[in-house]
Amino acid sequence: MSRATADSVERARQVELAARARADSVEQARLAAETAEREAADRSSALRTELGTMVHFDAARAELQPDGRTALDRKVAILNANPAVRLQITGACDERGSDRYNMALGERRAAAVKRYLVGQGIDVTRLDQLSSGEKSPIVAGSDEAAWAQNRRAEFVIVSGDSPLAMN
Repeated sequence: MSRATADSVERARQVELAARARADSVEQARLAAETAEREAADRSSALRTELGTMVHFDAARAELQPDGRTALDRKVAILNANPAVRLQITGACDERGSDRYNMALGERRAAAVKRYLVGQGIDVTRLDQLSSGEKSPIVAGSDEAAWAQNRRAEFVIVSGDSPLAMN
């Protein structure tokens, strides 16, 4: 093989190696972008779940318990990192008590949650509150276990939830 032919073959080999390296680099970048996208979607989903976590109350009470404040503190961090998010807070009760009493108690529960969040710096205009009274049990039954689950404040993202992120 002549020197010119050998040089030509070597240049062609170098060009092919460079093309493969570029293709590998592009593929790695594509895979990294897909992975980052999936991870961001997973984080957003986890944050959405955390915002939806309920807070429970003692019977006939609207005062927040320590575990409820802890759950709300986690929501505060998410709300601070996502200022476009608006929440609806719905207070709910177990089946005991009159309809009127339970509607008022549900309202007091939602108001207690809203007060706490506003006290932690969340703008009041980002929070809506209402009461479902005893009309929306999440657990059927007439025993303490069912009643305990039904005494709650629920959270629904009204707007600004796509995608959620943390700083």
